[in-house]
Amino acid sequence: MRKINKIILHCSATPEGREHNVEDIRRWHLRRGFSDIGYHYLIHLDGTIEVGRPIEKRGAHTANFNKGSIGICYVGGMDKEMKKAKDTRTPQQKDALIKLMHELIYKYNKDMTIHGHNEFANKACPSFNVKVEYANL
Repeated sequence: MRKINKIILHCSATPEGREHNVEDIRRWHLRRGFSDIGYHYLIHLDGTIEVGRPIEKRGAHTANFNKGSIGICYVGGMDKEMKKAKDTRTPQQKDALIKLMHELIYKYNKDMTIHGHNEFANKACPSFNVKVEYANL
């Protein structure tokens, strides 16, 4: 098993309220030249957690930080008009994110840190301030 020390949160950069699944994102990532979906997990609007890339494999979600990280993406992150980034997480997505992060930290590394994609790239993703929201996780 690879050594994991970070969880990096992402959004799918899709319109508020529009559902997508792992197969949709896998297709988008394959078109961009990836070998598979870049994220390890996808959180649906109803809070369902769908597995993407196998956890044993290095992700393809954050340049220069994939080796020791787990990529989690929630569906959404843009307003309905696709004009601006927006925290579109449903209450179910918020609950699922916390549950999944607790499980991953417990299973892989109690000292794991949690980050937003925007900490490593000039992007709005995941469209909320991860450091503030999960400061006490």
